[in-house]
Amino acid sequence: MLDLAGVGPDDVVYDLGCGDGRIVVAAASRRGARGVGVDLDSTLVWHARRNARRAGVADRVSFAVQDLFATDVSAATVVALYLSPEVNLRLRPKLLRELRPGTRVVSHDYDMGDWLPERTVEVPLADRRHRVFLWRIPGVAPAGGGISGERR
Repeated sequence: MLDLAGVGPDDVVYDLGCGDGRIVVAAASRRGARGVGVDLDSTLVWHARRNARRAGVADRVSFAVQDLFATDVSAATVVALYLSPEVNLRLRPKLLRELRPGTRVVSHDYDMGDWLPERTVEVPLADRRHRVFLWRIPGVAPAGGGISGERR
């Protein structure tokens, strides 16, 4: 996900539904980025904070027990998702409303409905082949609420 999004030291990576924080921690430790993770599960957020301390990046990342729909994502330059098709679809208006043009959105396994990805990569893992999708927030949100180039 970080490779596909081209994450670097100037990025702020938000992971919505961050679980144990591995994406945010990797963005900080391997790419020098800053990051924010949110999850509803307080135990997972506790583990995420611990993982950040162990990786020596606790000063570059933060984690919150919070509903992703209540999270202000406007500071993000990259948003990472590993949610569900339904949640991804519900997130689309929020992402278009809050994210700046050029912000990258990456999703593991699940697309965004009729938004056409800028790029899709297949990743073979032991259990099965996974797909990672990349979209970029447009300069002007299309009237239909989609990403330019969407299927009609």
